[in-house]
Amino acid sequence: MNATQEKLKLKLQQALVAAFGADYTQVDPILVPASNPKFGDFQANVALSLSKKLGMQPRAIATAIVEKLDVSEICEPPEIAGPGFINLKLQTSYLEAQLNAIKTDPRLGVPKVQNPQKEIVDFSSPNIAKEMHVGHLRSTIIGDCIARILEFRGHDVLRFNHVGDWGTQFGMLITYLREVYPQALTTANALDIGDLVSFYRQAKQRFDADENFQETARQEVVRLQAGAKDTLHAWKLLCEQSRKEFQVIYDVLDIKLIERGESFYNPLLSKVVEDLETAGLVEENQGAKCVFLEGFTNREGDPLPLIVQKSDGGYNYATTDLAALRYRIEEDQAKRIIYVTDAGQANHFAQFFQVAKKARWIPKNVELVHVPFGLVLGEDGKKFKTRSGDTVRLKDLLDEAISRSRTDLEARLKEEGREETEQFIKNVADVVGISAVKYADLSQNRTSNYVFSYDKMLSLKGNTAPYMLYAYVRTQGISREGNIDFANLGTDAKLILKEDTELTLAKHILQLDEIIAEVEQDLLPNRLCEYLYNLSEKFNKFYDKCPVLKSEEPIKTSRLMLCYLTARTLKLGLDLLGIKVLERM
Repeated sequence: MNATQEKLKLKLQQALVAAFGADYTQVDPILVPASNPKFGDFQANVALSLSKKLGMQPRAIATAIVEKLDVSEICEPPEIAGPGFINLKLQTSYLEAQLNAIKTDPRLGVPKVQNPQKEIVDFSSPNIAKEMHVGHLRSTIIGDCIARILEFRGHDVLRFNHVGDWGTQFGMLITYLREVYPQALTTANALDIGDLVSFYRQAKQRFDADENFQETARQEVVRLQAGAKDTLHAWKLLCEQSRKEFQVIYDVLDIKLIERGESFYNPLLSKVVEDLETAGLVEENQGAKCVFLEGFTNREGDPLPLIVQKSDGGYNYATTDLAALRYRIEEDQAKRIIYVTDAGQANHFAQFFQVAKKARWIPKNVELVHVPFGLVLGEDGKKFKTRSGDTVRLKDLLDEAISRSRTDLEARLKEEGREETEQFIKNVADVVGISAVKYADLSQNRTSNYVFSYDKMLSLKGNTAPYMLYAYVRTQGISREGNIDFANLGTDAKLILKEDTELTLAKHILQLDEIIAEVEQDLLPNRLCEYLYNLSEKFNKFYDKCPVLKSEEPIKTSRLMLCYLTARTLKLGLDLLGIKVLERM
């Protein structure tokens, strides 16, 4: 509908000029989708805004515009309502023509952007030597969805996994393993990830309690930074072990990433500090090198600095993030850099973005975006944890979703007296389980916290993945029942919209382009989820009210085409969310 709205906007601008002269060429006709379908499809509110300027009643202005407005190829005759709203209702023949135009288009009428650019999505970003937990769920799923939408729009997208693979924790862990399990530092796969995590915890306890151990660990970091062969080899083994475990999760979730961890930027850190000093931005404070920021204060109200080099000469996250930002602008040539992290890091991003701007490292044509998200809560409304109070491992959460999905499926099959193969049961359980987790997350406004409930997310009713998948399965059931190949209905087959439910469904299908364009800009995947949920509801109403296979021609073929367009829209939309469809459930 984006193209339709643009056409109508142009027609209204032309009518404004014809009615009131060339001074009104740049006036926005304030064309918006109608708030209530009974008033039509679009509403122009410009007459109210021009009343004072023209010294006329809004209704008289609306009348003058409508007298010069030619939308006869697109709309029914315009109607003026209330104090001067211009209501526009799309012609059925126009909607039919729009649907006929997109029915053979693999992109369903969604254009690629005219000016594609290099965009970076920085997401997931777990830490080496730690297991991925529920805290990584949102970044991974939201980041993947955003990347998919940008790629579909035609941008050149780099999907970066900025893993924590450098720093003090490695000195600590390597020092501890030298004592208790030295073969882990020389032999690949000597430890599984669970043992590695356990050793990490023990090393942290030792580090916090033992000053001698602390000093040895710091020296190990120095050896790592200096490239000592044995330490470097141990570090690589630990990274590889974690990487394999991360990949298991990414395979289950169907996530594609390019790993570029903190270690990649390590050689660039000293230059970052040097260049900030040259720019006159660095001040020394208690031995540390800092950049003082505007708008950030501590509890006492004193200016809060961003530390770029610690008093011991070491660097921190902010320095690494500044180095990464410069590299992404200068070497990767990115024009939009999107960081997907929890809302708790909002200050960190505001701070290092400000430093980069002060240093004049961000060209005018480069946009930096922090995409914050809320917490995953348990059904008690508190941070989602295991019964013992531990953080929930992401692997356990996904396994549980699949297991519950299988239990629900087996109960339904028994109730329906259906027998299915083990392969069918496993595939449906896997797809529904993973889809339910993804959709439950993406369907929330990402800035809010949300309650994680297996029962709600696996329900066949409401705004859930199973409900969406079931709507798609319904379309495929029509194809199977009628022995019809949707793809071969014929290019000459025409859509004929007679019933209200057909018109409502048709209009909704045609809104896909504007929804995707919105998500590309505001990076809120829940808008696409809401669109798909409404599409499923509108299709189910159409399905209940309008016989498809029992209709006479040419209505039968037209309704089959509408089913096919619905199926393709659902499949495309779900794919952009990272969700696979099923032919049967």
